[in-house]
Amino acid sequence: MRIALGKKNTVLDYIYVLKPRETSLLVIIGMCSAFIAAGGISSDIDIFIFLFFALLLGCAGSNGLTNFLDRDVDALMTRTCSRVLPSKRIYPPQKVLPLIIIMITISLVMAWYLNPLCFIVGLVGVIASALWRKTITCTIFGIIASCSPVLIGWLSVNPVFSIDILLICLLICIWVPIHVWNVLIAKRDEYHGAGLNFFPLNRPVKNVVRILLLLSILLYAISLLIYCFSDMSLLYLIVANIMGLTMIGASAKLALTTSSKLAWRLYKLSSFPYLGVMFFTLCLDIWLR
Repeated sequence: MRIALGKKNTVLDYIYVLKPRETSLLVIIGMCSAFIAAGGISSDIDIFIFLFFALLLGCAGSNGLTNFLDRDVDALMTRTCSRVLPSKRIYPPQKVLPLIIIMITISLVMAWYLNPLCFIVGLVGVIASALWRKTITCTIFGIIASCSPVLIGWLSVNPVFSIDILLICLLICIWVPIHVWNVLIAKRDEYHGAGLNFFPLNRPVKNVVRILLLLSILLYAISLLIYCFSDMSLLYLIVANIMGLTMIGASAKLALTTSSKLAWRLYKLSSFPYLGVMFFTLCLDIWLR
């Protein structure tokens, strides 16, 4: 019984290394992007199934890679020290590399099969994930890595750039710093304790939260531009207003209080409640046409 339990825990530990929650969100927005690009699920359902597994392997492998590269810094912070690699539940940490490399390799081969452009975007996304570490460049590379599954989803069924995908990617570009900077504010002392002092950790919180408020307003504006240029219905407009104004309200409250608890709540809000709902609404809007 103990042996079986140990094996079960080991399997779960390998799954946790791949950041299943973050991976799920990336796969969802990638699949939603494909659905939007196709104007719904076409008769060629095989492409969507193939895309799903390509995104799942690629996003999970890339997240596992960031976990592996950040393990030493993660061990210094309370929020992350209990993760699989810092806590040495898998030791030595190099044991996870074969799984990560295999997953990334298979995903890139699948991306090439979907479209050579998908392969290029996927490769750039993997490289950005390897560089998306706890440094001053984390926001820039985070934007690239987060846009990668969206572009792969789009290009897999519609290898043509349009105003629709450009606005969706722009939404991601503004969303990433809101998401990332809020967790940096919420856990500011832990990051400083780990010897990290890059932007926005090296700026007064009151200045950073003002920028976050402006970004939330810009995020709202871009969501409305999607309605204007992508022929969305009243359903999308209503949801975009609700979610956008909720983000602005939360950011405004944070700007007034600079509370780490509010920053953590906004970090959580910006994840699935905002981004997930927005992408699901885009898909639902198209499906109901």
